[in-house]
Amino acid sequence: LRVIGRAGAGVDTIDVEAATAKGIAVMNAPDGNTLAAAEHALSLLFALARHIPRADAGMKSGQWPKAGLTGFELEGKKLGVIGLGRIGGTVARKAQGIGMEVAAYDPFLPPSAAGKGSVPLKTLDDLLAWADIVTLHIPRTKETTHLLNEARLRSMKHGAYLINAARGGLVDEAALLRLLDEGRLAGAALDTFATEPLPADSPLRPHPKLILTPHLGASTSEAQQAVSTILARQVIDFVATGAVAGCVNLPPLTAEAAREVGPWMPLMSALGRLAARLVPAPTKLTVTYAGRTDALDTRPLTRLLVCALLGAHSGRVTPVNALQEASARGLVVAETIGGDSDGFDRLLRIRVEGADRAREIEATLHRGPRVVRLDGVEIEFDPLSHVLLLRNEDRPGMIGTVGSQLGAAGINIVNFALGAAGDGQARAAITVDQPLDEAQLATLRATPGVLSLQQV
Repeated sequence: LRVIGRAGAGVDTIDVEAATAKGIAVMNAPDGNTLAAAEHALSLLFALARHIPRADAGMKSGQWPKAGLTGFELEGKKLGVIGLGRIGGTVARKAQGIGMEVAAYDPFLPPSAAGKGSVPLKTLDDLLAWADIVTLHIPRTKETTHLLNEARLRSMKHGAYLINAARGGLVDEAALLRLLDEGRLAGAALDTFATEPLPADSPLRPHPKLILTPHLGASTSEAQQAVSTILARQVIDFVATGAVAGCVNLPPLTAEAAREVGPWMPLMSALGRLAARLVPAPTKLTVTYAGRTDALDTRPLTRLLVCALLGAHSGRVTPVNALQEASARGLVVAETIGGDSDGFDRLLRIRVEGADRAREIEATLHRGPRVVRLDGVEIEFDPLSHVLLLRNEDRPGMIGTVGSQLGAAGINIVNFALGAAGDGQARAAITVDQPLDEAQLATLRATPGVLSLQQV
């Protein structure tokens, strides 16, 4: 399982934390039902103002129920909008269009946003005391659950109305019933509930001051088609191109940015696997992106590098949970951008540290993925190929000896790259056409003059 999609806005029915831990992307499509949800909230507003459900019920039961159903006009009334995102903003704009005075509180907007735009911002307490009608348009989180508790409901203007067409659990339903019974609040309209479906014996159902609808905010044919189409496109793009949109546990990545980083992704995966072989128990990873990095979104590249580094040894690690897994395993990940690229257009510098060793890799895209320096020694090889990393005594005949050993084993040498370490030792990256088995590796390691040999 790679992706969980929610054809709508709310993801509170999905255990996002558990999905992230398992490396599963969670997507939603919040834009597709914006108009439907906003219009439903406004429908409830009109229904409250003119007692439409009670009038309809009376007529259908054979009555002519004009008495007791005198409503109020909305023009000039004060509407308090909690949450000024897509839906809340649409509600505010349309309410202004019918002459209502609108103000808002948004826990996700900074105080500096107050006074900007056509909807003034207030504190929550000030908004509740000011508004004739309060409408909720925020997600349900730990912080917003029972945002309107009994104390805050009591702080609302006497005779005010409440609308919740956002998420269940934002309002303390038991406290709401008490305030309706006391006459402190004149009425409320709810489309979402703490428990859904709403139990048949819920005390909310028979209350005469409540208008209830069964979570119909996004239930229009247009909205259902829109959210399904948006979500399907997001999933296809994610799987096919790596573009990320509408994902709640991955940073966004446009299709253009995905095309830009796409050629680097195989290199990052290969470098992560290489780093895992060089330092099996890493404690710190430092990634430096040098050179022309202005158009390069490095976030998915770093995640992919961490994913390959950790996934080489255990567990399912994907770009979704890579940073979480790194933290859980005690791996510190640092990313820096800038610095000298040694003449390359772009250059990656990777330093991997463990308890007893530290290794450095420098790589770029130059006629394909290329490692260009290893532990400060200039040596070039393709990390996507089968490579033997050799450290040997710097003396004549070593190349011939190792080459003969490989030839005797039937191993074809594709490339033999040399690098002098300057300490009486030499380095070599030997690209071969097939991996060696353990017996072949043991024979090479036992060759006089060979100090170490790693297959990567």
